[in-house]
Amino acid sequence: MTALPAETIETTAVQLRTWLATGMLAQAYPQVRGLLAGLDDAGLHRAGAVLARLDAGEVLAAHPSTPVVTIAVTGSCTVEPILAPLAAHLARHGFLLRTQVGAFGQYAVELADPHSELSRCAPDITLCLLDAHIVFDQLPTPWTVPEVIAVLEETSALVAQIAQAQHRPGTLVCTTVPLPAHWAAQLVDYRSRAALGAAWRRFNADLLDLGERPGMVILDLEPLICDTPRAYDPRVATYARVCFSDPLLHRLAREVGHLVCSVRGRTRKCLVLDLDGTLWGGVLAEDGVDGLEASGGYRGAAFQAFQRVVKQLGSQGALLAVCSKNDDAAVREALHAMPGLALAEDDFVAIVANWEHKPVNISRLAERLGIGVDSMVFVDDNPVERDMVRAELPEVAVIDIERAEPALHSERLLLDGWFATQEVTEEDLARTARYRAEGRRRHCRAGAGTGTDYLAQLHTTVELFRPSPADVARLAQLTQRTNRFNLTTQRLDGPAVRRMLGEAGTLVLAVRCADRFGAHGTTGAVFARWQGDVLDIENFLLSCRVLARGIESACLNAILSGAQRVGAVAVRGRYRPGARNQKVRELYRQHGFADRGMDASGTECYEHDLSRLPAPVSHISLTSDWPGL
Repeated sequence: MTALPAETIETTAVQLRTWLATGMLAQAYPQVRGLLAGLDDAGLHRAGAVLARLDAGEVLAAHPSTPVVTIAVTGSCTVEPILAPLAAHLARHGFLLRTQVGAFGQYAVELADPHSELSRCAPDITLCLLDAHIVFDQLPTPWTVPEVIAVLEETSALVAQIAQAQHRPGTLVCTTVPLPAHWAAQLVDYRSRAALGAAWRRFNADLLDLGERPGMVILDLEPLICDTPRAYDPRVATYARVCFSDPLLHRLAREVGHLVCSVRGRTRKCLVLDLDGTLWGGVLAEDGVDGLEASGGYRGAAFQAFQRVVKQLGSQGALLAVCSKNDDAAVREALHAMPGLALAEDDFVAIVANWEHKPVNISRLAERLGIGVDSMVFVDDNPVERDMVRAELPEVAVIDIERAEPALHSERLLLDGWFATQEVTEEDLARTARYRAEGRRRHCRAGAGTGTDYLAQLHTTVELFRPSPADVARLAQLTQRTNRFNLTTQRLDGPAVRRMLGEAGTLVLAVRCADRFGAHGTTGAVFARWQGDVLDIENFLLSCRVLARGIESACLNAILSGAQRVGAVAVRGRYRPGARNQKVRELYRQHGFADRGMDASGTECYEHDLSRLPAPVSHISLTSDWPGL
């Protein structure tokens, strides 16, 4: 990212220290996110040193709705130095950090024990930092490469055994193990060094394979080390057993921050791109298509490399959009006619090219796509435009790039994993095509006489089905990403969904939708549990892209009818307020549920006695493989 002036970093640090010293930091915590925007790792390090001293309980007393993330940290080395970076990186995403630190070097015992403090704190994330001492501390002096290989195999088996533990809540995150030059240099012949390197890479490859297990994430440190000036300092490693440098800890904390965003449903969905100076070199209105730099020459090659990175992100589900101060017709012509451009008009789900303020256009884009502005990432080479977006739309992630140096565009975009997710699903791969189909639906709606006519012309079909293990990743993703239509805002990871599918007395139903313009895929889910002869809906969620079509009514009505058929005497539902789900607060009342008050957690409870069932939704054809329907 573009380095902020030193005085800006100092002002932020002074403000945080002043709030802490005067006892105002907890009260001012909602303002911290804005203060941290745009800080580099050095600035975040200073901020994190202050934030790590903050009492989470005081923040919650002042702001009870602040989202809290509990991270347990353990490892084979001293892990406390990562707490400040974690506090800073979670705060920049709007989270409040709570931590539990394990005993030095006791990671294997603590992770295997369901009664350890690490387990009992019920962490959302358990972070395990592994370093080369887990191998070399077990070796005699002198040691040989075969002895190293034997210990590597034992350690790999130990970590695999830990990964199999079923008791652990949340997600276990382990790092791969760097091999500092200090160890390889103790071998004087190159063949032995090569053998050590090969064995070490096999060991890390085995660790990375563990990332296929449910509830397990392996963070590969090798790419981070390549971008870190110094990843290992022998002085602090020797005296304090801190085996990761501050720059590497910040890169690692940055990764964890985006993993938390993924788990908590805050993964970004849309990349909004400026054109002139960003996607290509030059100014379209002044230079014309022939005068732009998009592929030829060294600068053109740099812009083309950025275009390819953008296209790569789009291929995995990131929605691509244009927000440019240009004439619309000229932009579309350029996208068609420019030789060597790696992106075409069809790669974008929306193109907004006019001369209005970009914050206005970005807001319209969000509305048009049916997503929140907090799902958007904005890239622009113009600092004035970036500052306007930051000021008027602080929820948008703004990427600082420089027109003068296009070779750094990709690095700036990829520094933060804004689109990182635990697994890319089939739904992600088809997302761009589905949003283009949505454009055809809008055209149909514009030509329909009334809203009722439009819904009838869609010929919507809904399938309410019992999901299989192949659907687990998508269902978990829906709970993590769906915010507007999410009745209890409950977030589930893959293992939690898989457990529910296998539990006696549970009912999990997935929602698949299509219409005459194409399939929407799996867009919703119902998580319910039988309590005797009462069906208790623990959560009901639906993707925002299929709202306002009566699908929610069709599903809920079908569940009520099906529950009655299998002998239920009532169906219960819950609503827990979240940051963005207020519009579904009346859902149960609107469908004949009676208000049963609020429980101790602040969840509103409703009940339908099944004495009077609602009529089917006439414009929707619904089928189901649930025996009750």
